[in-house]
Amino acid sequence: MADIINLLPDNIANQIAAGEVIQRPASAVKELLENAVDAGATEIHLIIKDAGKELVQVIDNGGGMSETDARMCFERHATSKIQTIEDLFSIRTMGFRGEALASIAAVAQVELKTRKRGADIGTYIEIDNSSVRTQEPCQTAEGTSIAMKNLFFNVPARRNFLKSNAAEMRHIVDEFIRVAMAYPQLQFTLTSNNQQLFHLDKGSLKQRIIAILGQHYNARLVNVKESTDYMNVYGFVGKPETAKKTRGDQFFFVNNRFIKSHYLHHAVMNAFADIIPADSFPLYVLFIDVNPEHVDINVHPTKQEIKFDDEKVMYAFVQAAVKHALAQFSVTPTLDFDLDPSIQQLDAVSKPFTEQQKTESTHSPLYKSFTQAHQAHVIDRSNSNLKNWKDLYDKPAAPQTESYAMSAYSDADDDDTEQETRTAVTYQSAQPASTASAIDERWQDSTNAQKVPVQVHQQYILSQIKSGFILIDQHAAHERILYERYQRALQEAPVATQQSLFPQTLQLPPADAAIVSEMLPDLQALGYDLEPFGNHTFVVRGTPADIQTGNDQATIEGLLEQFKNFSQDLKVNRREHLIRSMARNNAIPCGKVLSAREMQNIIDELFACTMPNVAPGGKFTFISFKLTDLARMFERNQ
Repeated sequence: MADIINLLPDNIANQIAAGEVIQRPASAVKELLENAVDAGATEIHLIIKDAGKELVQVIDNGGGMSETDARMCFERHATSKIQTIEDLFSIRTMGFRGEALASIAAVAQVELKTRKRGADIGTYIEIDNSSVRTQEPCQTAEGTSIAMKNLFFNVPARRNFLKSNAAEMRHIVDEFIRVAMAYPQLQFTLTSNNQQLFHLDKGSLKQRIIAILGQHYNARLVNVKESTDYMNVYGFVGKPETAKKTRGDQFFFVNNRFIKSHYLHHAVMNAFADIIPADSFPLYVLFIDVNPEHVDINVHPTKQEIKFDDEKVMYAFVQAAVKHALAQFSVTPTLDFDLDPSIQQLDAVSKPFTEQQKTESTHSPLYKSFTQAHQAHVIDRSNSNLKNWKDLYDKPAAPQTESYAMSAYSDADDDDTEQETRTAVTYQSAQPASTASAIDERWQDSTNAQKVPVQVHQQYILSQIKSGFILIDQHAAHERILYERYQRALQEAPVATQQSLFPQTLQLPPADAAIVSEMLPDLQALGYDLEPFGNHTFVVRGTPADIQTGNDQATIEGLLEQFKNFSQDLKVNRREHLIRSMARNNAIPCGKVLSAREMQNIIDELFACTMPNVAPGGKFTFISFKLTDLARMFERNQ
């Protein structure tokens, strides 16, 4: 009987391994940048074309490689970092397993130019689908230049799974920022389609944070630094006013390696628990230095997930370090007390206070009212017509009566304010049943509508129907209404835009800026008037006319957070993500007091929807209760 088990050819084995290591262009960016750092480079240049699908190139001035090393580096598990099993538990370099270049060469066309320091000539290697096509001497600068072209050219199915250029570019920027943030002492540049996106000069960690995340953080960073024999924690956290509705400005590094740790993130959130809103995320860039023996970084192909031998100690130390920093330094908004030069030239500042001016000021009635005992209440009536002001308090206010409360409805017209309507409804709820019934009848007579709906705990709307009553979730119902409105806007007429009197400048993290750029046409159809302003900044000139204006930055940050959450949970297209995110973000929140008219509008619009019973996410919008059910619950004879 013939044997059926065979060894896989190298190119197929490498492609299988590449499936875990190289998932998208950003994966190759991460591996190539880390290799450049390990090579001792001080200047690293990343060049991207077509969001990495056409070209990912990294040029560094590091140590370079010999001719033999240049060829060996593309073999699987060929590495200079590991010699013995003990080395695996004392790793301080970025790469060590020797899988990255072999995986890249298995799914792309690779060109390598490298020259070792002090060598007269370099080496050029061209690899296609794990096969060496060319290897020859060449003239090149000291260091290494490696170009990955046409990613997944030999695996069309995987290429089809790549996202849009904007989405892939966002992941590339994320990886670039993580490496650049960890090594502020190195110079980094990022060029995409011949346009330079980042030029980060060498400097301190604070300078690197400001260069990446924005100049507005300059006076809003709190230094964190705690040291023990077991571990060190250092870095910066943002003051409470820098907290945003969106994630993206959170960075953890262990031994200069970026990691993702929900456990440590929770520790920082606990430190900020009492000083920022529950739905906000603080900025932090924190580095943990710990003996490699206490860390296992070999638990995931991308090395972004690691394990600590004692997570509780890490959690407690990180939380304590952040709390101590916030307590030690001012966490209140910074005020600038430097006077403008033009103000300093004014007479009130530059000239002395003369004796005559002092005499005039001390004899003024205002001065006496604050300096003489028991005179703070004195009012100068010489130039006022307030002689009868005490009459306002001499007569007690007439008590409210039932007729007064009823007249609030009978005399009201369609232009009543929300507060007047809410006062009448609140007063009605405090009356005996007979009074409430009379008010209800008066409301029906004046509006020719159904009975006034009632809000329950500022979360639900109770409305009577013929067979009983329904209980509506105000947030879920409004989410359904907005969702269908936005659907129509994308398919038919765009949503009207309310132009801002004073346009706001919106500063976003680079990754979020890439999302907004990708969604710009759809956002404009949904009523947002946004215009790119360069350097990850947008000008907000208008917002949808049907949402409350005010803090446009908080509104768009909330939309981005919802969009990112939906993108992880739902397998739907980008437009569907966007309108679901907008509907949830702009829906009336629980806890908001609604007028009777607002509640009735929600009821009318909800039952005009094509699918009124569920919100876009699948939650019920209302539950109905029948009279027969109530009679059974109260054991009444039907």
